[in-house]
Amino acid sequence: MSEQPIAIVTGAYRGLGLETCRQLALKGYTLVLTGRREQEGLMSAETLRQQGLEVHFHPLDVTEETSIQRLTDFIRDHFGRLDVLVNNAGIFPDPTPGSGRDSVFDARLDTLRRGFEANTLGPLRLCQTLIPLMRGKGRVVNVSSGMGQLSEMNGCCPGYRLSKAALNALTRILADELKHTAIKVNAVCPGWVRTQMGGPGATLSVEEGAQGIVWAATLPEDGPSGGFFRHGQPIAW
Repeated sequence: MSEQPIAIVTGAYRGLGLETCRQLALKGYTLVLTGRREQEGLMSAETLRQQGLEVHFHPLDVTEETSIQRLTDFIRDHFGRLDVLVNNAGIFPDPTPGSGRDSVFDARLDTLRRGFEANTLGPLRLCQTLIPLMRGKGRVVNVSSGMGQLSEMNGCCPGYRLSKAALNALTRILADELKHTAIKVNAVCPGWVRTQMGGPGATLSVEEGAQGIVWAATLPEDGPSGGFFRHGQPIAW
């Protein structure tokens, strides 16, 4: 059993997830890097190991119950506990913004369902199975988006917006039900980051975007819970 703190990052074979793994591993965490694409995940984990970091890969499809259970069994059998869960895996299910097909009036229910399955229900299932392994002390980071803020809710992209708003609500529910424990649950908007989803025109590098996630994953005992943050600063729901 590892004496280092154990962290899981979902959707982590590239982009924000991979950089979050790197930054946490540099802080002394043992990382379990997960993703649906096994070959890419294995290569990414190996790249980090070659940098002297403690990183393992485990396949995970957050929309599949059996896949989540296999990950849970792996963590229990190999480490016996969990200290950090970063729910980073997500999809942008809507047509391209500005395409003329991104209105809520054109939204297909199967598009909305795909968004909820990956962006809301996946994190919910992972929290249900993995938080018990934290034994009353840990950190959960739900990687959300400003597009899920009710205070600044605009049109377009309903599959993404609705699923991220629901993820924010899940964050609040979890934090309240865990308020008598030392487990902290927060939502983080990393900002507009140059990833495959964010595009090359985004204003932030993956290194900059991951910093806010890592901040929430490594909060001290007197840190906040049940909040929504960008770059370590609170933002409106």
